[in-house]
Amino acid sequence: MTTQKLLGALAAVALLAACGSDSSDQAATGTGGAGGLGGSGSARPGSQEDLVANIGDRVFFETDRATLRADQRPVLERQARWMSQHQQVQVSVEGHADERGTREYNLALGQRRANAARDVLVANGVSGARVSTISYGKDRPTALGSSEDAWAQNRRAVTTVR
Repeated sequence: MTTQKLLGALAAVALLAACGSDSSDQAATGTGGAGGLGGSGSARPGSQEDLVANIGDRVFFETDRATLRADQRPVLERQARWMSQHQQVQVSVEGHADERGTREYNLALGQRRANAARDVLVANGVSGARVSTISYGKDRPTALGSSEDAWAQNRRAVTTVR
C-alpha cells in the first residue's frame, strides 16, 4: 500500500510539472491555449476556463501607456469572436499597472487600459452592455518583484467572465 501511495504522489507531481510548463509562455504572450475558437479540453464552453485555455484572457501594455499594442489586438479580436459564440457571457475587463508610480496614477492608468481593451471588444461587435471595466492599479500584481520582467507581466488588462 505504501508503494502505491508513493507512485501516486510521483504521478501527481509529474502531471503538475507537465501542466505548468507552458502556462508561463501563455501568460507572457497573452495567447492562452491554441488561440482558436474551439473548445478543446474539459473546460465548459463559455466559462472563464474556456476563455483562458482557448482564447487568452489578457493583453499587455508598454510602460506608462494605455494604447493597445498591435501584437495584442488579435487576443481581443479572438475574445470578441468567442463572445459572439457565447451570447450569454458578460465580462469585466480589469485594468492593471506595475508597482511604479502613485496609487492614484496607477488606478487611472489601469482604468485607461481597461477602457482601451473594452473599446476593441465593442469595435469588434460585442455589445457595450456586456462589458464592464474596473481598475485595480498596482494592487493586484500577477508577478511579484521589482524587475522589468515582473513589471511587464503586471502592465495588463484581463478579461474575466462575470
